[in-house]
Amino acid sequence: MLESAAKQQVVSEYQRKKGDVGSSEVQIALLTARINDLQTHFQTHKKDVHSRLGLMKMVARRRRLMKYLKRSNLEMYRDLLKRLNLRDISNQ
Repeated sequence: MLESAAKQQVVSEYQRKKGDVGSSEVQIALLTARINDLQTHFQTHKKDVHSRLGLMKMVARRRRLMKYLKRSNLEMYRDLLKRLNLRDISNQ
C-alpha cells in the first residue's frame, strides 16, 4: 500500500493542473506505483494468491486507461510511457 506522502508526490508530479487527482495520467501513475510496490511483496510472499488477483485487476485497469489515453491524446500517451518507463515507444 502506498503511503500518503508517496501518493501525494505521484499526484503532484503527474497532475495537469493544481487540484487534479482524477485525470487519466494521475490514475495511471498511481496504479503503476502500486504495481511496482507489490513486486517486493511478491518476492517474499510467493504464494499470496489473493494479492496476485488484486494485482491482475490493477494491471487490467491500467491497460484500459492507457488504451483510452492513446485513443484520446496520443502525445500525452507517449510522454507518459516515457516518464513511467513502461515500454519502449520507438515502435509506436
